[in-house]
Amino acid sequence: MQPADDQDWSLATAAGPVRLQEYRLRAAGRQWTVLHAGALLTLADEEHFLQEPAGVPYGVALWPAAIALAHEVATRPAAFRGRRVLELGAGAGLPGIVAAALGARVVQTDRHDLALALCRRNGRRNGARTIEYRLADWAGWDDGERYAWILGADILYGEARHPDLRRIFETNLAPGGRVLLADPFRAVGLRLLEALEADGWTIAVSTWRVGSEATPRVIGIFEATPPR
Repeated sequence: MQPADDQDWSLATAAGPVRLQEYRLRAAGRQWTVLHAGALLTLADEEHFLQEPAGVPYGVALWPAAIALAHEVATRPAAFRGRRVLELGAGAGLPGIVAAALGARVVQTDRHDLALALCRRNGRRNGARTIEYRLADWAGWDDGERYAWILGADILYGEARHPDLRRIFETNLAPGGRVLLADPFRAVGLRLLEALEADGWTIAVSTWRVGSEATPRVIGIFEATPPR
């Protein structure tokens, strides 16, 4: 049985209520459902949302990188079971929800309270009981915990935030930990990954295709391992 508030498929914003949609992810023989303000599966979807965001933060939309990252996590049950996981810019929360379902202890963070409220709501919808939710800004980051995995879906788009992200990666990864990032090969995101590689990080790359067969978005999954 779902919580009563899941029957209300709307999100209250300063600009008025926003009608939510449901996305169902099926992977590894399981299914998860999340609410979102729009699935931006194509470049046209993305451009329309960025031009007319309806007064909501970007995180309440469902970005293709989050779908790809959730699929990638679902393929690695042994790697996430029992591990401590940090998700940055969680938004609708799909990758972290999948990690929690695999037995991980997850901390989901976002700097927008509206996005974090939706993230928490989606966690409840999926029965995720091992997720902690934190309102946090990368510039004022004060989390001193260590994590086996740091997850991020399409979080590399702001070059001015790259130093903050690097500091989090370097400070919050546990020994032997790894960063798993999904990005649609944006040039600005690749610059951070290239800088990490130049400083001795190992970057492994794989891809997922998200969206329709006619117009798929190719999403890169970048697994970053710090130098020893």
